[in-house]
Amino acid sequence: MRYNSHEVNKMNTFEEIYEEVCLIPKGKVASYGYIACRLGNPRLSRVVGYALHSNPRPYEIPCHRVVMKDGSLTPAFAFGGINMQRKLLE
Repeated sequence: MRYNSHEVNKMNTFEEIYEEVCLIPKGKVASYGYIACRLGNPRLSRVVGYALHSNPRPYEIPCHRVVMKDGSLTPAFAFGGINMQRKLLE
């Protein structure tokens, strides 16, 4: 199967995001912007959100530990809404 360079870059970026999110310790949270900065590009915040919304391994990648920059929970949390994110964080 052939991939164009955009698809390959997207997959590499997503995998980097997933690896970074997996480093967030239990009981801690990080913002979308923090994850983007850790990847070297603070302008990737929305890409972080998109990647987490597309999380292929929700039981392995703790996307519920990523919150908005003010610490609030994400209203559009992909795996059950804001109440599920709150429950997972507790």
